[in-house]
Formats: sequence, C-alpha cells, structure tokens
Amino acid sequence: MEEMSLKEQLATVVGAFVATIVASFFSLMILEAEHTPMILASTGASAMLIFALPHAKVSQPWNLVGGHLVSAFVGVSCCILISNDVLASSIAIPVAMIAMHVMRCLHPPGGATAVTAVIGGPAVESLGYAFLIIPVFFNSIILLSFAMAAGTFRDDNPFEVR
Repeated sequence: MEEMSLKEQLATVVGAFVATIVASFFSLMILEAEHTPMILASTGASAMLIFALPHAKVSQPWNLVGGHLVSAFVGVSCCILISNDVLASSIAIPVAMIAMHVMRCLHPPGGATAVTAVIGGPAVESLGYAFLIIPVFFNSIILLSFAMAAGTFRDDNPFEVR
C-alpha cells in the first residue's frame, strides 16, 4: 500500500466527512430518522474504503456502485420472498456475495446494504425496489463524486479504469 502525503490525507479525511454528511442529509430526507443510521453504516464503511484505500480493487467506481446496487437488489428480494428477517438476512449476505462475484463488483459494505434492505423497517420496506435508487444509488454517487474530487489532490489517479 502506498503512503499518502499529509496533503492527500487531509483531502481524503475532509472528503470523507463532507461526502458522509451530504449522504446522511440525503438519506435523512428520504427515510425516517430512526432508520437512517442503518443505511449509513454501509455508507460509512464504503467511505473508509474509497477514501483511505482508493487504489484497492474493492474501492473502484464499479465495485462501489455496482456492489451496493446488486446487494440492495438481493436484500429487497430476500425481504419480499422470505418472511423471517433472520433467515432473510442470513441468505441475503451470501447471495449478494455470489452476485457481486458474478458481476465483478465485490464491495464488502454491500453485505450491510443487503441486510439493511431486510431489517431497515417500514420506511425501507415501503420503498421496495426503489430502495436501489433512493438512497443506495444516490449515496454511492455522492461518495464517488467526493472521492474523485479528493483524488485531484493526489499525485496519481486512484480511480483509473482497470
């Protein structure tokens, strides 16, 4: 792993803060306040990866966006098809993992996104498959946009197409 300069560290820390607070505000407007922390758990984990380890394969744009979308789809499907939350969550994680491998978009915080779709409560459940767009896709794009902006302070491009 390549060391970041102090300027790069500052840019990524500020970027992670701003991206997370913007995503939090967006999610708070969409979901009931009591369920916002659950969706932000996977957002926070994603922020740690894409800002602190921008060169890692799991931090690349397709992995971030695709991993969350695939996982949200699996989680919503499990929520609809399986009435027991524990069983639905337990099935959602490995199925999301398989789907991310197949789609070549492995992003570990996607596991939390899949579980959130199952146990997120009435606000998440009422969204159904719209949960993929609001807030999952939008939060991913918010994080990616700020990570790419923070990347302009780096000596290299962490989000190069591979």
